[in-house]
Amino acid sequence: MTASEKTGPFPSAKQDATAAELCVSSSQTESVAYRLAYLDADFMMSDELRPVRLQLELLKPEIIQQDAGIERTVVVFGSARIPEPKMAQAELEKALNAAEQRPDDAELQRRLAKAKMAERYSHYYTQARQFSHMLASCAKKNGEKECVVITGGGPGIMEAANRGASEAGAKSIGLNIVLPMEQAPNPYISPELCFQFHYFAIRKMHFLMRAVALVAFPGGFGTLDELFETLTLIQTKKVKKIPVLLFGRSYWQRVINFPVMVEEGMISENDLEIFHFVESAEEACQIISTSCLN
Repeated sequence: MTASEKTGPFPSAKQDATAAELCVSSSQTESVAYRLAYLDADFMMSDELRPVRLQLELLKPEIIQQDAGIERTVVVFGSARIPEPKMAQAELEKALNAAEQRPDDAELQRRLAKAKMAERYSHYYTQARQFSHMLASCAKKNGEKECVVITGGGPGIMEAANRGASEAGAKSIGLNIVLPMEQAPNPYISPELCFQFHYFAIRKMHFLMRAVALVAFPGGFGTLDELFETLTLIQTKKVKKIPVLLFGRSYWQRVINFPVMVEEGMISENDLEIFHFVESAEEACQIISTSCLN
């Protein structure tokens, strides 16, 4: 039973909305002012209602997850640009053929370099897929309470993580965000747990509200934003400490020079213990199982 269907001494919002449609049409009832506030789309999207929209975006996914009995999640972050190995290989072969035919074409050479890089990183798609599959399978095998994979809901690493859970027969969550460019949820998210957000801040709250661990694969600005917010919250003790696993030591050590931050006095040496590097799905699952699922 949804909130709008609950019984009580007063009519529900849904019942009143239905009753409002039965009123006799007149110049008064056709006025914008006469619309029920929660049915007035223009009013709901006005600047003055931003605080209400923030609250709604916090409440809707929370209530749905409560109703679904979701208590623990494992967050998987990573680039939307890392393709499945088969796709990466196909694109590389296409780029190679084009570059060989026109070796002096600078644009084709750039495409070839990009295709080579995508193929190089595509193994992380496989690892993310294996990780979430193993996480779901391990919980079922050991009779542990389900730990639901939660991602940003897009392609690349996010798709791989949702896909692995789906292939293990487990549900998974996707938190999509409305962007100026086309944005669609990947097909492996459990439909009843596929959410869409307007506010990045509320979306990031939902990533951590039930999180018992976070796994970050190589990624760009979005991945770094989400990772550093988590590291900051743990460092400042605004959230309980959870395992933060950085997949692919070589990538992360090239992108972020953590030791220099210590040397320059910007973080303490103890802060380096907030996260751990991992190289395989098995290693990540072992750490999470030992730390969180016992």
